[in-house]
Amino acid sequence: MMPARYLKLLALLWAIAIPLRAQEQEGAFYGLLRSRDLSPFGFLRLDMRPAHAVNIEPGTWAFETELDYQNTWALSEETEAYLIGLEPSGRRRLGPTEAQAIRDLPGENYLLDLELATLGFTAHYKLSPRWTVYGILSAVSYGGGFLDSTIESFHDTFGFSTFGRPAAARNQSILIYDLKGAQVTLFDAPTDGGLLDPVLGFRYTGVQFSPIWRLTLEGAVKIPWQGKELLLSTGRTDYGLQAALQRTGIRHGFYINAAAVYYAGVTEPAQQDSQVIPTLIVGYEFKWTRNTNLNIQGYASTSVYSHDQTDLDELVGNKYQYSIGLRHRIENWLLTVGFTENVQNINNTPDVGLQLAVAWIPHRAP
Repeated sequence: MMPARYLKLLALLWAIAIPLRAQEQEGAFYGLLRSRDLSPFGFLRLDMRPAHAVNIEPGTWAFETELDYQNTWALSEETEAYLIGLEPSGRRRLGPTEAQAIRDLPGENYLLDLELATLGFTAHYKLSPRWTVYGILSAVSYGGGFLDSTIESFHDTFGFSTFGRPAAARNQSILIYDLKGAQVTLFDAPTDGGLLDPVLGFRYTGVQFSPIWRLTLEGAVKIPWQGKELLLSTGRTDYGLQAALQRTGIRHGFYINAAAVYYAGVTEPAQQDSQVIPTLIVGYEFKWTRNTNLNIQGYASTSVYSHDQTDLDELVGNKYQYSIGLRHRIENWLLTVGFTENVQNINNTPDVGLQLAVAWIPHRAP
């Protein structure tokens, strides 16, 4: 269930938005925030991006670029207790001694401390009034990051648990797995980053139930064009299908996206079996002003891990995240600022995700 502090934040945004009345028939709907799931657990799989609600003229192009940044600190309960109990207290750069101590803890354990940034570019081409094709090319950069101190200060200010963060040096990349299906130890990301597998897809918008209800269908494939590379490509092809139900009125838009992805799995750094992964995204869009919209949405997906790899509840449990964002249009340009945080199962998703996006839509259809 969503913690009270998130409900208060949503109530505050709503209270701000209500007095700013948008004029009827002005403005436009853009659909859900387009950021993909950035969880390091299964990050390299195909993840269907939420469907947009923008219609462009046949025979024209639209382009979007996104910069996404996330911070993950995830660990098992035994690992958290070990870090909190370290003597002397204070920060230290974790190394082989601490890794061996974590492996010696009872049961299965893990620690993941990582930040990653992705830069994605998407090109859309409208073949006909109902059919669109698109391609996505992305690059990723790994590192210890810079958000550790900000997140710790936020936790301290509001009295939240630190989850053992103060025992580790800030901005260090760490990956320690001691699971029944994997034993991995990395104290720095094995690569600074590089290109990810490209994605090709199509979109069909020919199902119109009424002027305000529309169903769109999408299919996509992730192509391992450079072969298998650790933290860059699984070396395997994934396929996905998505259905998006969109209801848009004068000022309010409601969206439900249901997707299923065939994930071919990966062997490194930890084994993940081939499987079909369902995802559900539910969202709301509000025309705040003529050129500015507010988005609120929730994301739920099953884990890439099964009991064949681990019996830890936090790794085999479902992933839940929520996002809040603002869109602002300047003529044919659409600017997006978004914020994502994990909820409920907090040790299998990023603590914080940030999104900055720019879309150029030179030929938007009515």
